[in-house]
Amino acid sequence: MKNDVRNATANLNIDDYINEQITHIKQTVGNKKVLCAMSGGVDSSVSAVLTHKAVGKQLTCIFVDHGLMRKNERDEVEAVFKGEFDMNLICVNAADRFLKKLEGVTQPERKRKIIGEEFIRVFEEQAKVYGDAEYLVQGTIYPDIIESGSGESSVIKSHHNVGGLPDLVNFKEIIEPLRLLYKDEVRKVGLALGIPEKLVNRQPFPGPGLGIRVIGEITKQKLDILKDADYIIREEISNAQLECNVSQYFAVLTDLKSVGVSDSNRTYDYTIALRAVSTDDFMTARWVRLPYELLEHISNRITTEVPNVNRVVYDITNKPPATIEWE
Repeated sequence: MKNDVRNATANLNIDDYINEQITHIKQTVGNKKVLCAMSGGVDSSVSAVLTHKAVGKQLTCIFVDHGLMRKNERDEVEAVFKGEFDMNLICVNAADRFLKKLEGVTQPERKRKIIGEEFIRVFEEQAKVYGDAEYLVQGTIYPDIIESGSGESSVIKSHHNVGGLPDLVNFKEIIEPLRLLYKDEVRKVGLALGIPEKLVNRQPFPGPGLGIRVIGEITKQKLDILKDADYIIREEISNAQLECNVSQYFAVLTDLKSVGVSDSNRTYDYTIALRAVSTDDFMTARWVRLPYELLEHISNRITTEVPNVNRVVYDITNKPPATIEWE
């Protein structure tokens, strides 16, 4: 049934899709207030602008700084959506709260569930602060639904926009205007809405953030290590002008430590894994053959500039059999 719904809308004109969603959101919301789950990623950004087109100042975007974002993410989100789009954007500092909930948790699905539940609880609290908003907008897209499973479908992974939600959510309805679109279609919608290309084409980022790129228990130290390493790979691929050749690229902090050497001293530190893939729809993906010189440069920078890392490896696995993310 789900695939039938997708097939029925797959060939719609992008402008038609936008107009239909704006009409649907207006009819659904009426004069009520709406909250949008703003992560700064492509999906939530397009969902936010689409909803803003429909209901204007009835929309308040909430950015939850859960400490699991990329380096400088909060500053970038505030600059774009407050400065360029004049949206109501509230930033909530909840990093300590999330880390406390995640103490001692190592199982990937459990981490996703905890992050998803805490995420929605923050929104419930904000809904009360900002006039008891009855509707919540999220940037769920079609691959999220497929990979989260439905009914008797097997669950590849939970996603906080779908499978990670708790059973009880104190909103009248969750609005997901992009739930029938693939990533490339989301980008087309974003451009049609007038969102700057640099934002529309920015790196995809999972709902649970760096929580699923830190293997094993999540700590502030591990997050700081990963943020610095991830910043380096993103910066160097940009400097090499390969952004348009790679669909998604990022670093993973593995839970593996190994022996190394630094200044003639023995070290026992973490291994960073690099991942870069090319894909059309994010349902399948191929690993990208980055130039050896670039990989060497990235590795040298990470092992030199990032504390507690002495080894860098490159993931050469396609999807399937692997997923794009490690957890």
